[in-house]
Amino acid sequence: MTLALGIDPGTATTGYGLVRLMPDGELVAVDFGVILTPKEATASERLVMLFDDLNKILKKHKPETAAVEKLFFSKNVTTGIAVGQARGVILLALEKAGIRTYEYTPNEVKQAVAGYGSAEKRQVQEMVRALLQLEKIPKPDDAADALAIAITHLNTARYD
Repeated sequence: MTLALGIDPGTATTGYGLVRLMPDGELVAVDFGVILTPKEATASERLVMLFDDLNKILKKHKPETAAVEKLFFSKNVTTGIAVGQARGVILLALEKAGIRTYEYTPNEVKQAVAGYGSAEKRQVQEMVRALLQLEKIPKPDDAADALAIAITHLNTARYD
């Protein structure tokens, strides 16, 4: 039974989702949510908060493996830099905890979860709900995205 942590990085909001792969192949949501940092905090304060809160999650759940969404650069370079800083802190925390970490692009996640690399966000969220047999789509979106990343990793790792 493998426990994977999926992470959707950000400085203001970082989504996390823990999914367990059962011996029969069933995927079970263990925990999910977001790490929030206040807007009024400095960039370095936010990164420390992210690091500390992620370490609490790692200590509580002790995942065997983790998957982080790769940085996707759109038109907003400033946002991309902030997300890059958050990713660095996340990768550092995972490495220091001795957790093997994998990275997936947004299109790889969409392909693995919805079967289509250009799937709409809502389609991916609905597939996350169905695959994890949840009553509702996980909220907020960042948590649903993190669960999708964990599912992607567990399904990909089966064939590696």
